Amino acid sequence: MIFEGDPAELAAGLRALPPSVGPVRLVGIDGHAGSGKSTLATTLARLLPGTAVLRLDDLASHDALFDWTDTLFDQVLDPLARGEPAHYPVYDWTRRAFTGTATLPPAPVVLVEGVGAGRRALRPLLALLIWLDMPAEEAWRRGRGRDGPAQAAFWDGWQPAELRHFADDPSRPFADILMTSGGDSHHACE
Repeated sequence: MIFEGDPAELAAGLRALPPSVGPVRLVGIDGHAGSGKSTLATTLARLLPGTAVLRLDDLASHDALFDWTDTLFDQVLDPLARGEPAHYPVYDWTRRAFTGTATLPPAPVVLVEGVGAGRRALRPLLALLIWLDMPAEEAWRRGRGRDGPAQAAFWDGWQPAELRHFADDPSRPFADILMTSGGDSHHACE
């Protein structure tokens, strides 16, 4: 899929993708922390009624920043593949504990947004992978500004962890679409 345009054009094309997990078109939105993944997912879901959003921040934790693959498969993807709602734990980043649960319907389109949404274990199940193409330093500056000084220590540990993650399991080279947070994009496989 070649995409050059605004998010409304992208949203319109998502339902035309073939299902990739049971009846679901699983779409990954990956990029550096602070690059605008959550904003894009919210925008796409608003433009495409009936779309569900899974935020990987709900599955990750302070102790397991990137160790959420088993939970994702067991509690989210397996039920979706059967056409059933998924129920999974939700992490509270302030309380530093899993304090709730969420339900994700087997919607026609499910957006998986977060750092690592394009990891190698998940890629075979994605109908489409979007990479928000922003330099890490710029994204991190934006993320630090969003989260404020209270999260400075977290960010000090996050940045090297994210670099290690993408060095070991890069998503960008496998993206179907490279997109800037401003909405400009180009096809990754030209």
